[in-house]
Amino acid sequence: MEPFLFCTIHQLIEDAMQTSAKSKFPLVVIVGGGFAGLEVARRLEDKPVEVLMLDKHNYHTFQPLLYQVALGSLESESIAFSLRKNFGGQSNFRFRIAELKKINTENNTIDTTIGEIAYDYLVIATGSTTNFFGNKDIEHHAMPMKSIPEALNLRYLIFQHFEEAVLQKTKEDREPYLTFVLVGAGPTGVELAGAIAEFRNFVMEKDYPELQKDHVKIYLADFQARVLSTMSEQASKASQDYLTKLGVELLLNAKVDTYNGDVIHFEGGKSIKTKNVIWSAGVTGEVPHGIKKDLIERGNRIRTDNICRVVGYDNIFAIGDVAAMITDETPKGHPGVAQVAIQMGDNVGKNIIHIVNGEPTEPFKYNDKGSLATIGRNKAVADLGKIKFQGFFAWLIWIFVHLFSLLGTRNKFIVFLNWTANYLSYNGGSRLIIRRFKRGDVKQNAEEVTKGE
Repeated sequence: MEPFLFCTIHQLIEDAMQTSAKSKFPLVVIVGGGFAGLEVARRLEDKPVEVLMLDKHNYHTFQPLLYQVALGSLESESIAFSLRKNFGGQSNFRFRIAELKKINTENNTIDTTIGEIAYDYLVIATGSTTNFFGNKDIEHHAMPMKSIPEALNLRYLIFQHFEEAVLQKTKEDREPYLTFVLVGAGPTGVELAGAIAEFRNFVMEKDYPELQKDHVKIYLADFQARVLSTMSEQASKASQDYLTKLGVELLLNAKVDTYNGDVIHFEGGKSIKTKNVIWSAGVTGEVPHGIKKDLIERGNRIRTDNICRVVGYDNIFAIGDVAAMITDETPKGHPGVAQVAIQMGDNVGKNIIHIVNGEPTEPFKYNDKGSLATIGRNKAVADLGKIKFQGFFAWLIWIFVHLFSLLGTRNKFIVFLNWTANYLSYNGGSRLIIRRFKRGDVKQNAEEVTKGE
C-alpha cells in the first residue's frame, strides 16, 4: 500500500475514533443507510449528540424501484442518493464507508473494516438480504435483486440472453433464454413479472424483430395459494387478473426443489427449462457478529423490547428488517416494509434523546398507512386501511407516493421524465449491456459490478 494512501486511511480511522472523545456529547453510531438509518439520523439533527453513520456504500438505495433498474426503465443513479449530500447541512453528522464485522458489547466498541470504533449508543439498521433457505444450488444460480449491483447484474443477464436467443436457429434452442421464472409472488415478484410482460408485449419486437412475443414465457411461482398474500383478497384477485391478462402464467402452491442453471424443478415433478430464475421468495436479516444467539428470532432478526432496544442491552437498538419486536399484537414481529423502518427510526431517534436527557421513553406503535403494488401501466392495487381499490387511480397514487419518497429533487425530476417518456412511447429507458455478466456465484458478480460501475 502506498504510504500516502495508508496515512489517509489511518487518519479517517482516527477521526472516527476521536469523534466522541473530542465532543462533550455522546456518540450515536448508526450502521446502515437505508430507510431506518436515515430516519434516526434526521431525528437527531440539532440534538445534543454526535452522529456517525456507517455503510458499505456511500449512497441510499430506493429499493422499491430496483425492478425498473433491472429492466432498463431507470438508470441506477436515479434511485440512489449520496448519504453525505443528504446530510450536508447537519453539523453533528459524519459518514464513513465501512462494514460492521463484530459488536463488542462488553466494552461498547465495534470492529469494522476501517478499525475499531467506540460508541455510546449503537443503532443496528443493517437491513436484510435474500433468503435462499439454505439451498446452495439456487443461491449459486438464481438471481436476487436486493441492491443496485444485483439489479444491474439482472439487467445484463436478461439482455445478454435476448442477444443469445437471436443467434439460436430453432424455437427449442431459444426457449431457455426467453423463459423467465420469478419465484416469490410478493410485491417485488409481481411488479417485476408485470414489467417483463410489458417489455415482451410492447417493446421486444422493436428491439428484436427476429423474435416473436409468443417465444417469451413468464412464470410467477409461489408456495402460497395467492399472489400478494400480505395484502387483501381484493388486491390479490385483481393482481392475478392483471398478470393473467398480460400473459404471465401463475404457479401457485408450488415449492421449488432445485435449480441447476438450466432447469428448475418443483416439488411434485414439474420442471421448466430456463436460464432466467429470479429469486424474491424471502429475506433474512443481516445480523452482525456479537449478538447473542438466543436473541435471534425467525427470519434471522434481533429481538427487541418495545422501544426497539435489543433485549438485555441498555444502549443497543435494532430497527427495520433486522428487528423483531415480539408482542401479543405482533407475535411474528412487524412486516419488513419501508414504513415500519421509517417509523422505527423516528421512534429510536426520539428515545435516544429522551434517554440522554433522563426523560421517559415512548413505546413504538406502528401506524399502518397501507400497501401499494403496481402490475404495469394503469394497473395497480391499493389497500389503504379499510379503503381498497384497484386500477388507474391506484396506479396514480402509486406514482405519487414513490416520487414523493425518493431522495433528491433531481432524482424525482429524472424519474418523472423517464416515466412520462415510457408512458408516451412504450420504448423509453436504456437497455445497454455495459459489462458482460458471467454466470456463476451471483454474490461475487455483485461485487464485480460495484467495482466496475
